[in-house]
Amino acid sequence: MSNTEATGPGRVLHQPMTAHYPEMAGKVAVITGAARGMGARFAAGLATRGVHVVAGDLDDAAMTATADELSAALAAESVADEPGRIVPSTLDVTRAEDHVALARRAIDEFGRIDFWVNNAGIFPFAEVPDVTPEQIRATLSVNVEGVLFGAQAAAARMRPGSAIVNMASVSAVRVRRGRAAYCSSKAAVAHLTESLAVELGDQGIRVNSIAPGYIDTEMTRWIQDDAPALEKALAAVPLHRIGSPEEVFGVLLFLLSDSARYVTGHSLAVDGGSRHV
Repeated sequence: MSNTEATGPGRVLHQPMTAHYPEMAGKVAVITGAARGMGARFAAGLATRGVHVVAGDLDDAAMTATADELSAALAAESVADEPGRIVPSTLDVTRAEDHVALARRAIDEFGRIDFWVNNAGIFPFAEVPDVTPEQIRATLSVNVEGVLFGAQAAAARMRPGSAIVNMASVSAVRVRRGRAAYCSSKAAVAHLTESLAVELGDQGIRVNSIAPGYIDTEMTRWIQDDAPALEKALAAVPLHRIGSPEEVFGVLLFLLSDSARYVTGHSLAVDGGSRHV
């Protein structure tokens, strides 16, 4: 998809965000699940604005390749600030010790952690009678425990004024057939975000979450390739289009910036209004 507006049903706006927060240059972010998709977009967008990024993913080879690709693109671009470095690292979000190691990597490389983005997640499908013990355990382990372990590792090393952003979903408040494990895990993330905000507020750390709806990623590719499914999906979106990763990144950028310095404990929907339908 190009950076121009696509036409027809489900069009997606991929224009780059022009928002710029100069106070973010030189700061350090940790992002989980950063080898592809939304996590890779977050890493690229922050590094473009001068933020150093420690990017973690279970797929070590993919994470290294993505970091190399993004770094090469940054070196070739003309950006306002000196671009940040992107440092790849291996991470299994279900292991608390891996989060601690990721945090130590950030401290060793850059001496600080200002932002932590708990982005890693899985999106399983099964009708309720078919949800297995293994599926629900894996989903809660990755999507919920991964957020808690990340927040714990971050908070132990963050200064007042730092920020944590978790990835929830509009599915936290809207049921989707076949997604019982996923929806319940994201509802837990939204509520965990509130608990973290209350407790970590004592340290001056803000905690918020982002709740995307239909976004142009691999997770929604099947909808865009199925005309009846796309028509049904768009009927439940007041803006009548699919969102882009760039539009999710814009919200992340705001939540990490000083413009949101008195915002904590919120789950900010990026869903074209679908949660209201």
